[in-house]
Amino acid sequence: MIRLLRTDSTNNDFISLVKKLDLFLAESDGQEHSFYSQFNSIKQIKHVVIAYKTKQAISCGAIKEYDSKTMEIKRMYTEPESRGNGTAALVLRELEHWATEMKFEKCILETGTRQTAAIRLYHKCAYQIIPNYGQYANMENSVCFMKRLK
Repeated sequence: MIRLLRTDSTNNDFISLVKKLDLFLAESDGQEHSFYSQFNSIKQIKHVVIAYKTKQAISCGAIKEYDSKTMEIKRMYTEPESRGNGTAALVLRELEHWATEMKFEKCILETGTRQTAAIRLYHKCAYQIIPNYGQYANMENSVCFMKRLK
């Protein structure tokens, strides 16, 4: 059974999962990793969700205020052996619920074009591709998504 925990970026399990995410992204992003990594600091993220299977942290994600109506999804990661069973979607839905509870109207996110599994997840969870926003506007290897919350 999967248990979800709401926490913040000081959580040691979150920090550990994000280190694994950063290693994965450094490999898949190649030379562009230094550009992307500057926008992925986990300092002072107040809204983090971690998924546990028994006592093992297996997946995480976070939301960060983008503007007064929008939360940005950040730092989504699932351990390779736990992929494909819906855990990432559970984490994403919990982040959306949390954003809704705080009266935000939509979530946005950026992922890389090489992150095909992530792109499939976001499509499956009803995210729509939007023009690249903010610092990602001119990045050919970025794809941005948005979902209106209910």
